[in-house]
Amino acid sequence: MNLNIIFGLRIKGKMMAENVLEINDGCFESEVIQAEKPVVVDFWAPWCAPCRVISPIVEELAVSFGEKLKFAKCNVDENPVIPTKFGILAIPNLIFFKNGRIAHQIVGVESKLTLEKAIKNLLQED
Repeated sequence: MNLNIIFGLRIKGKMMAENVLEINDGCFESEVIQAEKPVVVDFWAPWCAPCRVISPIVEELAVSFGEKLKFAKCNVDENPVIPTKFGILAIPNLIFFKNGRIAHQIVGVESKLTLEKAIKNLLQED
C-alpha cells in the first residue's frame, strides 16, 4: 500500500496534495504562463520550516478556490531555472499569475486571511 497516494502526495508524479499541482522547469510555461485561469505558485524547499508552515494554508485555499484558480508548487532545489528567472531569493515565495504575467507576490509566511485577500483581489482584477 502506497501511503503517499493515500495522503494525496506523489513524489515523482504531478500532484503534491489533492488540489496542488507539482510543477517543474520543464512544464512551467504550459502549466502557468499559458494557463487559462489565474495560477498561484508556491516556491518552496523541503528543508524550509516557513514553507512547511504555509503549505497547509495553500492546500486549504486550493480546496476553497480550486475551481477559479490553479494552485502549484515548485521545489526551488530541484528546479533552479524558473526561480532564477523570477528572481526568487527567499522562500516561501508565492507568485500570483494572471494571463501569464505576475499580478502579485508574497514573500514569507502570511496568514490565511492575507492570502485570501490577495486571491480575491486577483479574481476581481480585469
